[in-house]
Amino acid sequence: MTETKASLYVISGPSGVGKGTVCKALLSRDDSLAYSVSATTRQRRPDEIDGVHYHFLTKEDFMARVERGEFLEWANVYENCYGTLKSFVLEQLASGKDVVLEIDTNGALQVKKLMPEAVLVFLAPPSAEELLSRLQGRETETAEEIAKRQKCLEFELSQQVFYDYTVVNDEVERAVDEIRQIIARRHAGQK
Repeated sequence: MTETKASLYVISGPSGVGKGTVCKALLSRDDSLAYSVSATTRQRRPDEIDGVHYHFLTKEDFMARVERGEFLEWANVYENCYGTLKSFVLEQLASGKDVVLEIDTNGALQVKKLMPEAVLVFLAPPSAEELLSRLQGRETETAEEIAKRQKCLEFELSQQVFYDYTVVNDEVERAVDEIRQIIARRHAGQK
């Protein structure tokens, strides 16, 4: 029997595709996975808990960590910084635990450069039209914000060629099952 090595699974895709929903469902069905909580400089919302939803940092602290090379990936998005702390990911992997990271496509490609062994899973919408309908239906963005996201959509969809796997999120449970099969196949030594 071969020794199983822990892996980093990066789940990403366009805004509104359901990354958070799929990751939440995946983690609820598999407690052997560790979820990497991102760091951010944005203000904490009333219902958010530091260390659970995000690691809330000051801009100064965040940038000092960037200078020290403490992030696997990071980006400045709409005046706020977001990033993945290397220490948590490396500690979990060293302990033998697979890690799930939910980030955007730019972050995913940054991670792949630093950790070529990371497994990139592109979460795709059933269609661009369906994705825009989802964005409009959740009523959390203004028409202007949706227009910005729509402009980014074509670029984000073009990035899936750099991923190891593409999973269509047409139904959350089916998408979760497919990701779990990817993980199981990798543990079994297959691609």
